[in-house]
Amino acid sequence: MKTFSLILFFAITFSGGIKEYKTNSLSTDIEPERFNSRVAEVKAMIHAKSNYNTKIAFFVDMKIKSGKNRFFVYDLENDKILDQGLVANGSGSETNVRGDLKFSNEPNSKSTSLGKYVIGKSYKGMFGKSYKLLGLEETNSNAMMRAIVLHPYSAVPEEEQDYYISNSKGCPMVSEKFFKRLEKIIDGSKTSIVLNVYY
Repeated sequence: MKTFSLILFFAITFSGGIKEYKTNSLSTDIEPERFNSRVAEVKAMIHAKSNYNTKIAFFVDMKIKSGKNRFFVYDLENDKILDQGLVANGSGSETNVRGDLKFSNEPNSKSTSLGKYVIGKSYKGMFGKSYKLLGLEETNSNAMMRAIVLHPYSAVPEEEQDYYISNSKGCPMVSEKFFKRLEKIIDGSKTSIVLNVYY
């Protein structure tokens, strides 16, 4: 724990990265150096293309176990995590070793696809309100064709736990309460929000 605190201190002080967390319970599974590099990537992309939201971005760290918070709402202006929650990975991403995942962009793979997405329009589907995702990279270019969307699911718990949570068919699937918080951010944004799923 001391080592993590020291790493977090240096990440904050020297990289202009994570500054504070809104939530009281911080999952120590997050690696500040990796996280801050992903934030820098998204900032550079947004800077190059002005039609993306410059204030908020979403990040999912698939290295973190599914029972722990690994979906992060990030304030790009003030460099701080505003909210965090659990998110499922695709059943096709599971391997013979729990916690070690594989990824695919192929149709019918039921796998999570890595890469940057733009959160698109909402629609009413089998899980209620959901958001279409447009993949921006070769690793997730089939997202629309595969119907990969951000949606809630009642089986996804709200709080962190020691066990793995249920899998999706490739979609980033979150709890109903967390989805409502994300919904307010997405619907309140005048520009498209970037979602970065990485491993």
